[in-house]
Amino acid sequence: MSTLARVPGLRRARHAVRTRASEHPSVYLPFARRKYPGPSPEVLSAQTELVIDGYTRSASTFAVYALQLAQERPTRLAHHLHAPAQLIAAAHGGVPALLLIREPRGAILSQLVREPGVAIRDALVAYVRFHECLLAYQDRFVVGEFETVTHDFGSVIGRLNDRFGLTLAEFVHTAQSMSECFALIAQRGSLSPVLLGFESGTVPKEAALSELQVLQSRSASGRLREAWMPSAERQRAKAELSEQWLRPGLARLRSRAVDLYDEFVESDPSVAAATHDPASTKSIREGA
Repeated sequence: MSTLARVPGLRRARHAVRTRASEHPSVYLPFARRKYPGPSPEVLSAQTELVIDGYTRSASTFAVYALQLAQERPTRLAHHLHAPAQLIAAAHGGVPALLLIREPRGAILSQLVREPGVAIRDALVAYVRFHECLLAYQDRFVVGEFETVTHDFGSVIGRLNDRFGLTLAEFVHTAQSMSECFALIAQRGSLSPVLLGFESGTVPKEAALSELQVLQSRSASGRLREAWMPSAERQRAKAELSEQWLRPGLARLRSRAVDLYDEFVESDPSVAAATHDPASTKSIREGA
């Protein structure tokens, strides 16, 4: 771990700088192309067929693997930057894009479990800024709400096809497809270039599934799964963080975060009808 990462004040400053820089395509995307040369994350390019992105912990990994598993040929994706700049650039360039959203409490508590050095206030500020940046472009995306993505992703792909004139095959939630998807997610920590290339659409499905079998035979997937998949330990950690979420000093930020979530959900009637429960978001706003 670098000296910078061990100093809380500097770590918070770095998080704040990243939050703000990631709002500007001309600033952040050239930097991201140098930092992430491939195979994953992937930055928007001339080869991109679809952007899938959203605030961290909003089912990006599930969406990327599920979409690729459903296709006969790989789809070139830009994904996993967790930067509004990527989605803004897609909007300006007319590139099909899926904005993944998750209610703020779930997204932020999950983020804090995975990134314990991030302060809850800083995460709320980042969540608010991320979505405020995208308000002006919301009619240029398909919105994929977390629960719909993880339980009915085929309908989200269908809306992408309708909105952008695509011909993507819809993911079907069967025992086999879900097993394959979660097995791939469990092995993401291996950093296999084959699996990461599959995410970005540069490796065919057959090669990815073959690589999966090799990785499963080499290691116990339990050692890799914690970073990417739900677990009892992570649920306990989130429960412990719930007290921080209730702090009165965060009420204004909590309310703004929920307002933004509501606005994006309600901007697409098909999403709102399926997933939006005003009583639920009211409880999040009030700290319950």
